[in-house]
Parts: sequence; C-alpha cells; structure tokens
Amino acid sequence: MTDAVTESTSPPDAGTADVPWSRLSHRTIWVDLAQTLLALSPTALAVGVFGVDPTLDALWPLLGVAVVGVLGAVSNVLRWIFTRYRITPEYVERRSGVFVRRYRSVRRDRIRSVDITARLRHRVAGLRVVLVGAGQQLVSGESALRLDAVVKADAEALRRELLATSEVAAVSAEEVADDGDGAAADGAADGGAAAGAAGTGHTEVLARFRPWWVVYNVVSVWMFFSAAGLLWGAYWLVRTFGYDPMPWVGDLLDPDVRGLPASVAIAVLLTGAIGAVVMAVNFFTVNWGYELARVPGQKTTQLRTRHGLFTTREVNRDERRLRGVYLSEPLLWRWMGMADTQVITTGLSAFSPSQPAAILPRGPVSVARPVAAAVLGADPDPLGAPLARHPRGALRRRLWWATWVAAVVTVTLGWLSFNDILPATLIWCGAGVWLVGLVLAVAAYRALGHAVVDDYLVVRSGATSRATVVLRRDSVSTIALRESILQRRLGLRSVTAMTAAGWGAYQAPDIGREDALAFAVEAAPGLLDPFVERVPASPGQPLGGD
Repeated sequence: MTDAVTESTSPPDAGTADVPWSRLSHRTIWVDLAQTLLALSPTALAVGVFGVDPTLDALWPLLGVAVVGVLGAVSNVLRWIFTRYRITPEYVERRSGVFVRRYRSVRRDRIRSVDITARLRHRVAGLRVVLVGAGQQLVSGESALRLDAVVKADAEALRRELLATSEVAAVSAEEVADDGDGAAADGAADGGAAAGAAGTGHTEVLARFRPWWVVYNVVSVWMFFSAAGLLWGAYWLVRTFGYDPMPWVGDLLDPDVRGLPASVAIAVLLTGAIGAVVMAVNFFTVNWGYELARVPGQKTTQLRTRHGLFTTREVNRDERRLRGVYLSEPLLWRWMGMADTQVITTGLSAFSPSQPAAILPRGPVSVARPVAAAVLGADPDPLGAPLARHPRGALRRRLWWATWVAAVVTVTLGWLSFNDILPATLIWCGAGVWLVGLVLAVAAYRALGHAVVDDYLVVRSGATSRATVVLRRDSVSTIALRESILQRRLGLRSVTAMTAAGWGAYQAPDIGREDALAFAVEAAPGLLDPFVERVPASPGQPLGGD
C-alpha cells in the first residue's frame, strides 16, 4: 500500500467536518433479502415438492448452500449498516467495520482508475460497485477503496468526478516535468491519436466483441477442471433428489465391456466436451458486448473497456499513464494465431486476478497487433519493425540447460529404480524429458529478438509463451546488465529495463556482449551516459565497449 492510500481506526482531523457522510444504497437490503430467499429455496423445493426426507444425510449439500447464502446476506446487511463514505476536496474516505472500526482514505490526486462493476443482482436493483484504484501493488489484487453498492447514477457521477480530478493531477505533473527537462511532453506526444480524440471530443471504437473468438478460449487444461467441478456438483445435486447416476456411468465406462483404452478415451472425450461447453458459456457471459474505445476526458483521453452479460464491468485507463503494450502467444496454441493483449500502464495492479490491464479477450493475433498499434498511435508501428536476432550462443545455452535437466531426471530415476522404488523402464522418461527440453530450447531461441524503434524499445522472448513487449523509452527508470558464468563463456549478456508500470521489469535475455551494451544505451537515452565511454566506431564495429 502506497502513501496514496491510508488506513487507520479513526479518521484524521483534516478540517472537513462540514462534509457529510453518505450511506450505501438502501436497495442493498432488498437484494440481500432476495439472496436469502433464493438460498433457502432449493431446500424447500427438495422437501416440499420432491418429498426428500428432511435429514442431514439427505440435505447436507443444499443446507450448505443455504447457510452460505444466508450468512453472506447477513454480512452484507451489517456492512451496509456500519459503512459510510464521503468525497472531500482532497480525499475519498470510507468508514467500515462492525467490531473493529476502520477508516480508509485515498488522495484524489493519486487516483489512477475508477472501475464500475455489477453482478446480475446489482443490475436488477439498479446498483453498481465502484472500485477506486490508486496505483497500489497488492498481491491480493484488492482495490484501494470499494463502494458496494451505490445506485447507477451515483456511480457514474463518482466516476466522472474522480477521474476528472485524476486527469487534472496528471496534466499538472506532466507540465511540471516538462518545465524541468521536456521529457514528459515528448512522452505524451506519442499518443497523437489520443490527443486528437481529446480535441475532437468523439469516441473512437478500436475493437468490438466477435463471437467466433470463442474457438480461442475453449481448448485448455482448464476445461477438464471446469468439467470436473460441474460434474461433481451435479452428482451431489441429483443424489439429494434421490437419483444415483453412478450405475449409468459405470455401464458407460465399463472396461470389461469396452476395453480399457476405449473406456479411457470415452471418459476423456466426454469430460473434454463438457468442459469445452462450460468454457464457451463462461467466455460469452464474461465477454459479451466487449468494446474497447478511446473516449475523451476533461483533459486527456481514456481507454475504456466494457463487457459482461450477467456481471458487467467497465474499466477506464488514463492514456497519459500508458507506457506500452504486451502481447503473449502461448506455444501450444501459436499455430492458431492466438494472443493475449494487455497495456503496460501505471496505476493498475499487475497481480489482480481480474486483469484490468487486458484490453482484448484472448483472440487472433491478426486482430491483436492492429489494435495494439492503434492504442500506441506510433508511426512507424513498433510491432511491425524487424527484430535483431540473438547469437547462436543463446541457443547453445538453452540446449545446455535442457540437457542438464534431462540428465538430473535420468539420474534420479536410475537411483530410484536401482533401489527398487520404481520400475527400471521409467528411466526412459529421461529421454522424453530431453526431447521436450530440446524442442522448448529451440522454440525459446527462435522467439528471441530486440529492437529500438524511435521512442520505443521492443523485446521478445519466451519458451512456453512468446511475449512481445513494446515499452516507451522515456518510461525506463533503470537499466540492468546481467552476465552469469555460462553467459560470460558464451559472450552473452541479459538486459533488463525497469519501469514503474506493468510487471516492473522486462528482460531481453542473451544478447551478444557488445550488442547488449549498445542496446542498453539506446533503450534509456541518457541513463547510462555517465558510465559509458564512447569511442569512435570503425566500420562493422558495434557501439560501446566493455
């Protein structure tokens, strides 16, 4: 938690006693009452309609659902009773807590994002949840301040008011920096499209939801976990109503009738098909109506995403805080042209499970690259620039690591088989590990690349997931050059660019020793000048020296 967010047991005396405290919406009470009735209805339906014996053995799954639902509703009622919030000229403040009273405040000039979400129950009641972010990097992904819930009109008014303050603070900070060295103005100039949108005051839609993107989101290992959870819940549900599906499942997968390979194949195919359906339904419910747009603000523009069928979510990202883009292409699905697209920006937690930095659902790279280029608004497009190849030493280093890992696995399996802990045939698994390691080593080497394109540095790397990073050079605060013993023997260095955005550090691994220094000097203009002695370069000689 940064100094932008403070939390204590009592509010400080800031001379704002005349600003009244507000309650959350009273409609929350009615939503919780409906939640309680819905939580109790399965048990009442099972006993009153289907004649299930009212015993603990028969009803414990439904009773568990009822208890969780009722406790959640009661907790929400208590939270409504004891929560107050207010907006002062300098702070957004909230008081909460039943047994331990807590006070949390967020400086308005440090607000980085104001998101609005709504579950189905909130939408029915005309409520919205407001999430205020202040650039904090919490592992839990918690927002700086959460108001659950206020009426829709109040949520929209809060978003406009708080983001307007944030924009003014961002503009003031950049003007101060510009007076000092002019770098901020140069950094803002790369968003020419953004400035144009702010000047004309119109909304520019960059991407919209495409239903056929579902094919990129159903095939993954998570479909088997999703199917397992659904089947487990369905099994206990039908058991509660007096039906046992296990005999039918046993007949379908009986290895004595169909044979073991056929039974395993049927189980895998059915589970995968059910999981794919679950993943498809989840994709549509989460991403329905997805829209990425550049919208005008009071002083600048914002990248806004809206999506959701039952639970809606709107995220606004100040473009003045944009530092670059991040494209990830998983290895196993690279043949499909699949990519995940995120922005590198300050003020959004990189650890949040809700992924506020994502600007597109997982989809085709043929769409992701043009959208990322439109977000950057740079000419020429850094994503289209050719990348410098890394030396063969980088491939040899990866092949060495693959061989070393396979050798360790083989020796371990050999020791276990020698002591009669595992069968000796498992030693051949070491050969399989070696083969997979060699394939990953080659894939990782082919993914390597780096370049400097005008105001941006471009880095690409990754074995299981090829990541392409485009980062503004003026946002780099630290450059680190690393050289291990093996890298020194191979004439390699790794260059890491650190910034106060995204994951904080982005690495270009295993560049040639001389090229690494030249790339580091170019990646952060002026940052390494006090430590680098420039010498006249002869034809064919790279810039810099050791």
